[in-house]
Amino acid sequence: MNKDLLHIEIQEFITNNLDSNTAELLLKGIPFKHVDSKLIIEQIEAKKRSQKKLPTWYSTKNIYFPNKLNIEQTSSEITAKYKSNLISGNNIIDLTGGLGVDTFYFSKQIKSVIHCEINAELSELVIHNFEALQVTNVTNVNENGIDVLKRLDQPFDWIYIDPSRRDDLKQKVFLLADCEPNIKTHQDVLLKYAKNVMIKTSPLLDLTATLSDLKNVKQIHIVAVNNEVKELLWILERDFEGEVEVNSVNLKKNNSQHFRFKFNEEPEAVANYSKPLTYLYEPNSAVLKSGGFNSISDILNINKLHKHSHLYTSEIIVDFPGRQFKIEKILPYNRKAFSKEKITKANVTTRNFPLSVNDIRKKLKIRDGGNIYLFFTTSVNEEKIILICSKLN
Repeated sequence: MNKDLLHIEIQEFITNNLDSNTAELLLKGIPFKHVDSKLIIEQIEAKKRSQKKLPTWYSTKNIYFPNKLNIEQTSSEITAKYKSNLISGNNIIDLTGGLGVDTFYFSKQIKSVIHCEINAELSELVIHNFEALQVTNVTNVNENGIDVLKRLDQPFDWIYIDPSRRDDLKQKVFLLADCEPNIKTHQDVLLKYAKNVMIKTSPLLDLTATLSDLKNVKQIHIVAVNNEVKELLWILERDFEGEVEVNSVNLKKNNSQHFRFKFNEEPEAVANYSKPLTYLYEPNSAVLKSGGFNSISDILNINKLHKHSHLYTSEIIVDFPGRQFKIEKILPYNRKAFSKEKITKANVTTRNFPLSVNDIRKKLKIRDGGNIYLFFTTSVNEEKIILICSKLN
């Protein structure tokens, strides 16, 4: 950590050049001979990348930014805040603290927080940034988190761990056994020192397979931001043996969509089926990841269009975790029927349909955009149909 970067004139230069072309800045020459120009460029690029993902860091003066990879790997503030609302108690230890975004939000909910980070430079950076952010209830430890846990040998209300998903060659991995630390081999230690453990993993993990790897899972949280699944959270509770609750959440700027069901009940849940009715529903990405396709039909009392379509319909509008549409017209899938509608511009979606969106656009000469939404899908009667819709949300 080069503290010369924190000098006021360099900080002002960084802020004033966030929208500049960094290659041109280097060619032009940066007017600070005592500091490596590449370090200043790294700060500019890292701060720029933080604008949407880490707005508190971005807007706070005197923040020292890590390299772009650390920013890429860290939790966003919106997901960190969500995680912090899942915990309570007096103390928590973050075993893989990283840039400290999750730790920062835990500190708003818990009296005493320990942030463990094995990388000395990153740990020093976090200590500095927490001072700038006026965080006073976090203890920073520059050690391996598992070693700290064993050395302290004390109970915690919560343990949080986000295993590194990079191997020794810096290549991405996502299976629990390939991450560091290996949760499969350490979960007994985690549950020894805390009644509650939160594990963050890649969104690519298979839910069923991972449940067989973990003990005492009480909840799974599938967290999406603006309809893109960002992370899976596994809540372990010591000695818990009940049914696992799946919580899917899609976080948006002004609101969020939630749906929950019992994982073990999904295979027994019975979906209702019908032809398209007045309203059409398309699940968000978190619901799709959850696999609760029958449960959502059963719990919300809405019908599926087809076993494999994952589109839903109802006569009366319901609060749904995804996009909602009003069905204006139902057409059989053929060129003659569609051409009568004189639609040349529309948003096209396919679900359980033999052609891709691009193939449909070419075949029916449909440009992208506008206020018309076309769903090409298969009905409960195995008929290929087109649903002409207007969007409600």
